[in-house]
Amino acid sequence: MSERIAIKTDKAPAARPIFHQGVKQGPFVQVSGQGPQDPATGEYLYPGDIKKQTIRTLENVLAILEAAGATMDDVLILRVYITKREDFAPMSEAYGEFVKAHCKGEVLPCRTTVTVGLPNEDMLVEIDALAVVS
Repeated sequence: MSERIAIKTDKAPAARPIFHQGVKQGPFVQVSGQGPQDPATGEYLYPGDIKKQTIRTLENVLAILEAAGATMDDVLILRVYITKREDFAPMSEAYGEFVKAHCKGEVLPCRTTVTVGLPNEDMLVEIDALAVVS
């Protein structure tokens, strides 16, 4: 069995003591759920703006992927959690722009989106990723 490696970067918000920003095992990289936090301060950014929160969240996901040696083209699936159903369309618009800008290939990652309650009231979105490093 291949070694499990904790992924850590200061370009994304610090993880809690009970989990890592990401874990790599063999070619697989799992990124823990990220929110719209400033990596330096941990502050939640852009209250009430789902588009800006989606972009900041994806930037955090990408920073962890890159720390693991992956790119958006290595991502199999992004799981998106939003707090309000009415935020789906603007989130999806921002998501689409970001993903298309960061994927060089024609095959985009799969996506699942669900409406949930999130742990911080300022969070409108949380996103995690599963990638396979080629």
